[in-house]
Amino acid sequence: MSHLTAPDGTIVCNHADGHDHLDNNDHDHAHEHEHEHDEGHGHTHGLVDRSILRSRAGIKAVSLSLLFLALAASAQVAIFALSGSVALLADLIHNFGDALTAIPLGIAFILRSARGEKLGGLGIVLAIFVSACVALYETVQRFIHPQHLHHLWILAAAGAIGFVANELAAQVRLHAGRRLASAALVADGNHARIDGFVSLGVIASAIVVALGAPIADPIIGLAITLVILKITWDSWHTVRAAEIDLEHIDANS
Repeated sequence: MSHLTAPDGTIVCNHADGHDHLDNNDHDHAHEHEHEHDEGHGHTHGLVDRSILRSRAGIKAVSLSLLFLALAASAQVAIFALSGSVALLADLIHNFGDALTAIPLGIAFILRSARGEKLGGLGIVLAIFVSACVALYETVQRFIHPQHLHHLWILAAAGAIGFVANELAAQVRLHAGRRLASAALVADGNHARIDGFVSLGVIASAIVVALGAPIADPIIGLAITLVILKITWDSWHTVRAAEIDLEHIDANS
């Protein structure tokens, strides 16, 4: 408490001014504290909201790409039964493998788990490798036991279906992967994109066989297998080195 003394010796009380000063200080301090609290509170909600938004966007991308690949693989099953092409079989196995890799990745996005997302990415790499091994086995068998291909134009159509489906899946996965900073989705998107060009190999097989060179079918199947192995190696390095941020979502992408 402070007092002021007038020239005649009278003590002038400064309670009001002191009170006002304290009130103003207290008010400013309280306001500042409230502002800091609001900022912290809003920031926390922002993190939660972004995590949920990222999860939903990831699930949507995985589901949509799964639908494209599942439809393509189903159509190719029927065409393989008619044609017996090992090049188509290699592409078909890979497309089914691609479709299945969406399951663990989708679960990781649902749980909003960085560890789960990384494990899902590694699961994708494993599935790619397994599909390469199966395709290699079937290709070797076709070298040993050649078979005559049938319905070549339908076979070419199957390759076209595979290309379109994989390119659509690649677009969805790559866009979402970059927007969400998800190495697993980006690896799977690059994987799907290269698979689309692998599907073009099926068309090439149908054309070459139609021109009178049936040995081209297992040769193209072998080339497809080597491409799958290359994808496996690249995807492994991408996923292993990835840093996952569950709150990352780029609204401008």
